[in-house]
Amino acid sequence: MDYGNMVGESFEYAKEAVMEKWTKWILLAIPFMTTGYSIQVYKGIKPAPEVNDWVANFIDGIKLFIVGLIYAIPLIILAAIFFIGVILAIVGAGSAQDASGIVMGAIGAAFIGIVLFVIFLIAILLLLPIAYVRFARTDSFGEAFNISAILAHIGKIGWVSYIIALIVGCIALIILEIIIMIPYAILMMIPFVGYFLAIVWSLIMAVPVGIFGARYVTQIYDSVAA
Repeated sequence: MDYGNMVGESFEYAKEAVMEKWTKWILLAIPFMTTGYSIQVYKGIKPAPEVNDWVANFIDGIKLFIVGLIYAIPLIILAAIFFIGVILAIVGAGSAQDASGIVMGAIGAAFIGIVLFVIFLIAILLLLPIAYVRFARTDSFGEAFNISAILAHIGKIGWVSYIIALIVGCIALIILEIIIMIPYAILMMIPFVGYFLAIVWSLIMAVPVGIFGARYVTQIYDSVAA
């Protein structure tokens, strides 16, 4: 797997998708629109597709958001059980002696909760990219949660290659975000209008970053036969 070439190709793909296509770029900055456009990217369409039905694109974005939200449910439940429960236990402690015991128990519970949270977070981050592509290509929520098929596909890619590819992609995204944050920080220094311009800048730049990420994941998925 040529990680450097994948990063470069994804960058060119994202640039082709929006560069000098200002109306498309602005419309994709609307919430859920880039997410919906990502479904077309996940399908492996080249060159970067146009959007012929903006309403359908918006609905696709909501669908993909729901897939991610369902995957996040275990994390939400863990956070509620362990972290909120710990806080309530400490607040509800009666005497100082009771509070000491409760605090020690709360620390233990919080540690277990953090460990479980991290384990589930890593599992979700490994499964979700392939789940997104499977959903895009089948238009089936069931296939987005077909864990055995997802694991089988990752197995074809090779777990080591897959994890390295995700790490490389994350590093590339972090670099892009740092570059984007420089103008953002400058705009935030401008009184009054600067805050508004910074928000607009963030929304606009989130479009090519989102497309870059979707194209990169698509290349990982297509590195082996389905």
